[in-house]
Amino acid sequence: MSAPQRKTDIGPPHFKQFLPPVIQKNYASWKYHEVLRPGTMVHVAESGDKVWSVRMASPRLISTDFVRDVCDVADKYCDGFFRFTSRHNVEFLVSDESKVKPLEDDLKKRGMVMGGIGPRVSNIVHTQGWVHCHSAATDASGLVKVIMDEFIDYFTTKELPNKVRFAVACCTNMCGAVHCSDIALVGVHRKPPIPDHGRIPNMCEIPSTIASCPTGAISPDPAKKSLKINNDKCMYCGNCYSVCPALPISDPVNDGVAIVVGGKVTNLRTAPKFSKLVYPWLPNNPPKWPEVTNAVKGILEAYVKGAQKHERVGEWIDRIGWEKFFKLTKIPFTFQHIDDFTFARETFRTTAAFKW
Repeated sequence: MSAPQRKTDIGPPHFKQFLPPVIQKNYASWKYHEVLRPGTMVHVAESGDKVWSVRMASPRLISTDFVRDVCDVADKYCDGFFRFTSRHNVEFLVSDESKVKPLEDDLKKRGMVMGGIGPRVSNIVHTQGWVHCHSAATDASGLVKVIMDEFIDYFTTKELPNKVRFAVACCTNMCGAVHCSDIALVGVHRKPPIPDHGRIPNMCEIPSTIASCPTGAISPDPAKKSLKINNDKCMYCGNCYSVCPALPISDPVNDGVAIVVGGKVTNLRTAPKFSKLVYPWLPNNPPKWPEVTNAVKGILEAYVKGAQKHERVGEWIDRIGWEKFFKLTKIPFTFQHIDDFTFARETFRTTAAFKW
């Protein structure tokens, strides 16, 4: 007789055990879905069963009180079942239609904001920023706050030609989805790290610090028992600072924000796209970042005015051409915009895209 299965803490539990009963019952047998309101949609199964999703905005960094509020709502209206989306929204999964309206009313009383479903702005996926990350060139949470304050109407009521996915990464190591989002903000350093020769011998392991540099810009400095930086090779990524705290790279004057646009993950209509640079650098001016906010506003307004129905930002740009995009958005074209990276385009151009 075999021993019973032993529970361990190795690896995550299987996701199916957390699905609501109606989803488990109709798994992979859904007929269609319908957007009822900006924050509410219904999925209908082949069997006729229905499940309603009520989506509300949520910050990425949340308090225990917020979690308790969410759990209280879920226990009251949907048997405890809810989920966090990949863009930090909260979705309550309701199997009883009579509880949908009371749930929405309860969220409104609690001051929660519902929306983000359909051709709208969704919540913003972002990185740690100044609150946690040691190599951040800009703040993530602060930028997300001012951008969502500016475009909250597009989350709740107004519609766009298609959905627009924002993203924020506080440095070019990009633990956010900025490489494939419609409009994305990236924190950028503009100066190489400055070695602190007095601390490096006591704080840093020389071989691992040298190996951390992706461009080979770091080499030993035997005379000082330290390290030296080849400024011509440095791309200001800050990876070395993660290994060696005596190589600080943050600079309040020269650090700033770049904006990239036109990326997407989906295969629908056109192949997935990488985002491309449109603003090489904008200043860090917290707490409102007016230059960054105005730049994003100009891009989104041009997209709303010129895009056809169902076009994503990148598809709109491909149709009108980058020359016209820069003209419509009044973005100055500089040498940083010249794309001379052709290797991946020539060798990795494979796709599973399909068109209607």
